Parts: sequence; C-alpha cells; structure tokens
Amino acid sequence: MKTCAALIVAAGSGQRFGGSIPKQYQPLAGISILRRSIMAFLNHPHITSVHVVINPAHRAMYDAAVQGLDLPTPIEGGKTRQESVRNGLLALKESAQPDYVMIHDAARPFIDAKTISAVRQALDTHDGVLAARPVVDTLKRASGDKVSGTVDRSELWQAYTPQSFQFDAIYNAHIKAAASPDIVLTDDAAVAENTGIPVTLVLSNPENMKITNPEDMDRAARLLGQGYNDIRTGMGFDVHRYEPGDAIILGGVRIPHNRKLEGHSDADAVLHALTDALLGGMGLGDIGKFFPPSDPQWKGCDSAVFVRAAVQKLSERGGLISNADITLMCEAPKIGPHRDAMQVRIAELLEIAPERVNVKATTTERLGFTGREEGLAAHAIVTLRFPG
Repeated sequence: MKTCAALIVAAGSGQRFGGSIPKQYQPLAGISILRRSIMAFLNHPHITSVHVVINPAHRAMYDAAVQGLDLPTPIEGGKTRQESVRNGLLALKESAQPDYVMIHDAARPFIDAKTISAVRQALDTHDGVLAARPVVDTLKRASGDKVSGTVDRSELWQAYTPQSFQFDAIYNAHIKAAASPDIVLTDDAAVAENTGIPVTLVLSNPENMKITNPEDMDRAARLLGQGYNDIRTGMGFDVHRYEPGDAIILGGVRIPHNRKLEGHSDADAVLHALTDALLGGMGLGDIGKFFPPSDPQWKGCDSAVFVRAAVQKLSERGGLISNADITLMCEAPKIGPHRDAMQVRIAELLEIAPERVNVKATTTERLGFTGREEGLAAHAIVTLRFPG
C-alpha cells in the first residue's frame, strides 16, 4: 500500500488578519483553526502521517492547539510559504519518506474527507493533483476604478488545497525552485508547473474556504451552524475631578480648557470607562485589576494602552465588538466640537468602523459635583459578540 503524508503549512504570521494571534491559532467555535485542519487529515484512513510546519516563535500556541493529538515534532518554517513547504519536504525526506504528499494550508479548516479521498485516488494515476473549483463569477479587468474589459472565465479555476504530488517529484521541484529565488511561485502547483510536472484538477468541496480576514470568521462560524450569537453587554463608569491646567484628554482627544483632570494616568475618563466596559463584558473585573493606580509604570500613561490591552484580551477569546455607546456628564467643556474626532479615535482603538461608535454629552442641570464643575463623569456601554 502506498503511503501518503499530509503536510500542514502553519508558519504564517497572518498579517492581513490583524491582532497578535495568527489566524491559524484563532478559535473557531471553541476549536482552533489549525486543530480543525489537522483533524481532517489525522482522522482520514488514506493518510498515513500528519506533519505540521510552524513558526518556532509560535511553539507555545501550537502546543496548546494540538494538545492530546499524536503528532511528530513540528517542523520549523521559513520566511515564505515556499520556503516553509521546502523545509517540510526536507524533513519528510529524512523521516517518513512517503510515496505521496498532500500539502494543505492550515487556514482551510473545512477540507472534507470526500475531497481528500478524491485527491488521494487521483494520485495513483497522476503526478500532481490540485483541489480546485471552477470560477463562476464574471471577471473584469480594470484601469483604476474603471472597467476596461471582461475576462473569459471558461478555462479559469480557483486553486485550493490540498495540493498533492508524487513525493519525489515535488521534492525535486522545490529544490530546483530554491535555486532561482528571483522567480515568484505562489503555490505548490506553480512549483510543479515550473519543472514540467502535469497537475490534474479535482473538484473540491465549495466550503473549502481559506480564512484570510476577520470577516471570514463570521462566514466560517455560520458554516458550523454557530455564528457569533453569544451576545454580551459590558458597562463602565469613571469619574475624575478637575485641577489647575490648560487642557483635558477625553476619548484620546486633547481639548483645550481652563483646567485639567486629576489622575494617575492621563485621566481620560472616557477611555477608562470604555476599558471597564470591555473587561466587564468579558467577565474579567475592572481596570484597576490590570492597571492599578499604585503602579508607577502607569503614571502619566496614555489611556489608549488600557483600551488596546482589553481589545487584545477580547481577540484572544475570539470575540468581536458590535458597538460602543458613550455618555459624558459635564457642564464644561463643550463636547460637540470634538465629538467627531473622539468617535474616530475610539473606533481606531476598538478596531471597528466609526459608525459603530456613538459619543454624546449631557449636563446634570447644575446638580451634584458635575453641576458644580468639580469634575466630570463618563459612562460607556459595549456590545460584544462571541461564537455560540
């Protein structure tokens, strides 16, 4: 019986996805994208071994993602996908020495058993096999934002993975490609084509999508029948008194005033309330738990640091921010002239569109400490969405 190894390429940094956690380690309905991709091959009867290529800097995340799975030591990736695949093939040459190899992107967690079987069967009679789908949308050429022509799609296919080959053939093709680094080859089928290896198309399941952007996670969750339907609300409130000065910081915007706000950091009551709302929606306590005013490192700190840290914690939990609504309570200064700038800055910190942020202000009709202009208060509410 011919042996077939699966080589899962998971060494990318996922820059287009954003955040500090690469997309392959992001949770999808409670299971990391990488683990889902691995399991599809690990559980398939025609796959004799599964090997994963990773960035060594991600080793801790990898170990957590594959906990409990029987896998060989991960292979160290390179600076490019092509280099990472070559490293993987070199490692397989020294260890598993399979007859066939299926090279699969870790960010395609919906590869199914039927497609894997079809690709494996085709390898018995072909040197190279590519899981793909015919292009069904009309394609346009453009000059700037103007259409310059229509592309004939009759012979066009979308290349998916796994891209699978006779092992020795693709190994030699990658070694040859490495000798010409000036030639850019975007996938393994292109590497094969570069050395004259014929590649046969096998129809992939249509859901074999590649997760590239955060928006893809919504679609992926829907495919799993999940969706971001675990909706939670967080609330934050903060107060600061005035002291002598010439400006205050609110919502990350400097507003000229005849006083400033007293506080250990920059005393931005809006961002403090917003941080508390984010932490509250995640059930993680309050701002003082993570950024205590007794800690000298936060003295004079830009409060944007606090919001970004809360957003990072949300990302680590697979959550999204639906909207933020903020109310300021003060007699002065006038907030209206600065509302738009605050809205844009807050949206930037939350990594959402400005129209998902609302900033408004009210007075307390000269009642209480805000009415006496002893200080001001900020109230923030956020809606968070998590995979159900």
